[in-house]
Amino acid sequence: MSIRIDDIAPDFTVDSTAGELSLHDWIGEGYAILFSHPKDFTPVCTTEFGAVSQLVPEFKKRNTKVMGVSVDSVEEHVKWKNDIEAFSGAPADFPIIDDTSLKVSKLYDMLPAGAYLPDDRTPANSATVRTVFIIGPDKKVRLTMSYPMSVGRNFAEILRALDAIQITDGAPIATPADWVPGQDVIVALGLNDDQAKEKFGEIDIKLPYLRYAKAP
Repeated sequence: MSIRIDDIAPDFTVDSTAGELSLHDWIGEGYAILFSHPKDFTPVCTTEFGAVSQLVPEFKKRNTKVMGVSVDSVEEHVKWKNDIEAFSGAPADFPIIDDTSLKVSKLYDMLPAGAYLPDDRTPANSATVRTVFIIGPDKKVRLTMSYPMSVGRNFAEILRALDAIQITDGAPIATPADWVPGQDVIVALGLNDDQAKEKFGEIDIKLPYLRYAKAP
């Protein structure tokens, strides 16, 4: 069964480059990003893990941990981290878990339709194990994204989406298309105009159901 928005993220305990980890305990009181890829020592994935390495300080500012999922072993991850760090110029300062058993890939329904996974599987066999989950402090899934093998992920968008999730979390607001931090937000329909003004100050009424306010 697929993982849906607001589902409790399935917990798991696995080996990783940071030792044995249990997902829910590891998340703790903050947010987490779980992202997977087909195989170590592959070109697109090296650029992606390099991008994450460069963004680790930004994720930390947002009280967010990052965990990579791979169908390879910890020993292979440790070797691959040298390539990631050489390419990106930043330390791969986040755990990469061992999913050689496909336990997590199957638990999170990451595998492509009709997947055939022989013992000597290649990246093509696990081509769409390239998924992103943003998980909240309540351990609920807040966002999911899946990418095909040929399309590198845009981690700037993942960071933007995380900002949007955090600013709207528990607040009567939403973010419009292409929103970035600092821009106005949309007032929730649960507030009438007077309530919106009391809470946010002046509001910009574009349509009766589309009202903007300064971000809190």
